[in-house]
Amino acid sequence: MLDIRVQAAPFDYGTECSNVAKGMPDIGAVVTFCGIVRNNDSGTLQQMEIEHYPGMTERALEKIAMDATGRWDLGACKIIHRFGPLAPGEIIMMVATASAHRADAFAAADFLMDYLKSRAPFWKKERTAHGAEWVAAKDSDETALTRW
Repeated sequence: MLDIRVQAAPFDYGTECSNVAKGMPDIGAVVTFCGIVRNNDSGTLQQMEIEHYPGMTERALEKIAMDATGRWDLGACKIIHRFGPLAPGEIIMMVATASAHRADAFAAADFLMDYLKSRAPFWKKERTAHGAEWVAAKDSDETALTRW
């Protein structure tokens, strides 16, 4: 079961986690990751603004989720990613994978996070009292993809 959502509204992480494998008695492991907007290196972040192309983004996330379910034995895969203005401390996204065994759930969640950090079509802009600046891609995120 895939659950892919791109939304502006906040979501309840605990509720989303508890519903990943609901009604699936063959699931023995659920792995989750929650991304939170953190302050920038200088401690001046007022807001992180996330932009995306509706339709294209959902299709890209669905494609990578399907890839994960093809590589690992997953009963469920959930990706929720927010867009719009977000303050430090707010939940920005989550990934959850469910499988009969932990190894598949862990590997799939790790794979999905590496993809989301480097290939998902989201653009981030940091807003501070000094202005706004687009966040550049990191070489370390690109390097992480080589594992897969």
